[in-house]
Amino acid sequence: MNSFAPPPKATCPFQITGTESTRLQIILHSLATDNLNSRSTLALQGNYQKLMEEEKLDLISSLPFELQQRIISFLPLKEAVRASVLSTRWKSLWSPIQVSLNFDPNPINHEGSVQEFNQVMGMCMRSYACLGQWKLCLNVVDSNEALILKATKGVDTELHLEFFETKKVSRDFKSEPTSTSACLCLHSHHPTQTDSFSGVKLLHLRSVTNLTKTLVSEVFSNCHVLESLKLEKCRGLESLDVKTDSLRSLVVADCSNMAAITISAQNIKSFWFHGALPQIITLKNTRSLIDVVLNLKDGPISNEFDCEEILSILFSFKDVEALTLSGWLLEWLCSAGVIFGRLDFQFNKLKALTWIDSLINKDKRDSLACFLNACPLLEKLSVEIDSNLSTIPCPLFYQYWHEPHLWMDFTSVTSNTSQLKHLKSIELLGFTGRDHELQLMDLLLEKAIRVNSLTLTCPEFLS
Repeated sequence: MNSFAPPPKATCPFQITGTESTRLQIILHSLATDNLNSRSTLALQGNYQKLMEEEKLDLISSLPFELQQRIISFLPLKEAVRASVLSTRWKSLWSPIQVSLNFDPNPINHEGSVQEFNQVMGMCMRSYACLGQWKLCLNVVDSNEALILKATKGVDTELHLEFFETKKVSRDFKSEPTSTSACLCLHSHHPTQTDSFSGVKLLHLRSVTNLTKTLVSEVFSNCHVLESLKLEKCRGLESLDVKTDSLRSLVVADCSNMAAITISAQNIKSFWFHGALPQIITLKNTRSLIDVVLNLKDGPISNEFDCEEILSILFSFKDVEALTLSGWLLEWLCSAGVIFGRLDFQFNKLKALTWIDSLINKDKRDSLACFLNACPLLEKLSVEIDSNLSTIPCPLFYQYWHEPHLWMDFTSVTSNTSQLKHLKSIELLGFTGRDHELQLMDLLLEKAIRVNSLTLTCPEFLS
């Protein structure tokens, strides 16, 4: 007769004694095992908090290191980092592992540096079961200085890479020509040397420069399931070329020298840009794109304002459902004579429009009214007035794309604005009650015949 022994019971790797040891043992045992769903996890967290309040216990510092890692792994990466301030022991969870490597920035000789970099990152990315942080010191060949790379990985297939350059390194390589070399090419292809990054779904790149772009390109080329990419404060780059099929979301923020962006991603759904308006934004094979943010808070990157080029950018966004635009861009286009209702294209799928700027004056009010003529199916309009934003003064245009029309009085502007038959929700944020704001609100209420929600939010100093 065959006999089957029952499976061994999961045991807790630590023992706690005391008045409430039984209840606490059960809670910690559950956290240490994998038999948790979201509801039970929340319940256990509540019981643990209640017990701690009743007994005024502080067991954080005495918990085993493995259990601390297990607990913190339930948090999003940002929250997990913040939790490190709870105690000295928790802070030790984020003590970076330091590795020193030689790095040759010369494209002819950098293959060996890339291979060594891949080996180190392979060890870093071996498992997403726990959080981790690494500090890589890249000693620049033929230089006494070094680059610093801080790599942080989360348990939810998340990777953050932040680069630091010493002043001497930046000065030595600033003299290199940047017209062609300052382009960051992020192309996904089949792995050739390593699959260390094959499971990364969220990649956050910070302070990438012309000197470190090779390593970043190598990382990206092996991210075959990458869904979210963010580039932040990469001030040394002048252009970005992204080509991948897996990407769903792209954010480019505060890359002050970014003059050209090319995106080829058939599954991308959202593209958010914060900074100075690039000269060129080219979209290829982006049929799934539905959400675009152009927060051009720093004005144009170039002194030359080409209406045709800007309209080609807007044309590439004509099929999106949600669009955010800076008010100064519409003002400049209308001041140059663009009449949105007469263009060869309209935003026929646009349902939500967000307008942002530092203030509303006559020209900004009228240019927004003009743009609404190209949004026949708009359902939600948000006007955000943020006095903390810089005011971008409109230049004087000597040659007009069409006949200029911002000289019209408000009555003429109102009569030339189309009926907003589908607009149901209006939000006016940062509303101060100035004349041009009130006139815009009157125009919207007159044209939006089916509006059922109007929200006014005033700045704190007016509350």
